[in-house]
Amino acid sequence: MTPTLVRRHRPSPTSPASRARDWAEIQERMLVPLYEAVYERLEVGPDTRLLGLGCGSGLSLLMAAARGATVCGVDHDGRRLELARERLLPDGAPEDDARLHLGGPEAVQEPTDGPFTLITAFEPLLTAAGDAQALADALSLAADKAAQGAPVVLAGWGPQERCAASGALRVAARLADPMCAPARWRPSGRDDLENLALRAGLTPDGSGRVSCPYGYADMASAVRGLLSTGAFDAAVRATDEEQVTKELIEALHPHLRRDGTVWMPNVFRYLIARV
Repeated sequence: MTPTLVRRHRPSPTSPASRARDWAEIQERMLVPLYEAVYERLEVGPDTRLLGLGCGSGLSLLMAAARGATVCGVDHDGRRLELARERLLPDGAPEDDARLHLGGPEAVQEPTDGPFTLITAFEPLLTAAGDAQALADALSLAADKAAQGAPVVLAGWGPQERCAASGALRVAARLADPMCAPARWRPSGRDDLENLALRAGLTPDGSGRVSCPYGYADMASAVRGLLSTGAFDAAVRATDEEQVTKELIEALHPHLRRDGTVWMPNVFRYLIARV
């Protein structure tokens, strides 16, 4: 499965609810190659009991469930979690059947069918570096619910020169904190994932890189998709959505193609650590 250009959306100010929908309908699918690469490498299947941290609107869980895995997910965004329930719950099923919980790993009880055999934390892709300790604490708590030696997958941006979205994300950093030096801003450091794993008491055990291009049907879809990530929330609070949108469009202009589509090649890196 590869990311596809998404359908057109009208440009308009977005509420938190519509941003959650934009994430589910526009942006989340850009990460499909990452999910596939991880699941293929770890041979996710019927014997897998997966806990997804920051599961969002549930696409990564849905893909694991399609491989036969038993899935459980947590997320702090209730709007995204409702969309995950729509995806994962059959009609008429009780809500707890999908094992989706609002919050972090503390919201998950010990599994009755045995400890988790895989933990995924794709959320650090879009989380500020200042939250590293909170992420480490969440990973440590989740690891307590996993089997000894179970893999824990962390994900982050690849080298800045291989991530076309860097320019757009630099806009978010500059508008959120005008005193920062944009030239020094980077999506991810070389050892960020390893340092996070070690801080959480995990043992790094291999890594990989995956191409995850961002493709949008038009500029309006690109703006809505990127705003839905949460990476621009601080910038919107510091200025306003109109200003963020204006500067985001300027940053995206080099990636606008003659047919009106927006295309940004990116590389993401994932780390496999062990409990």
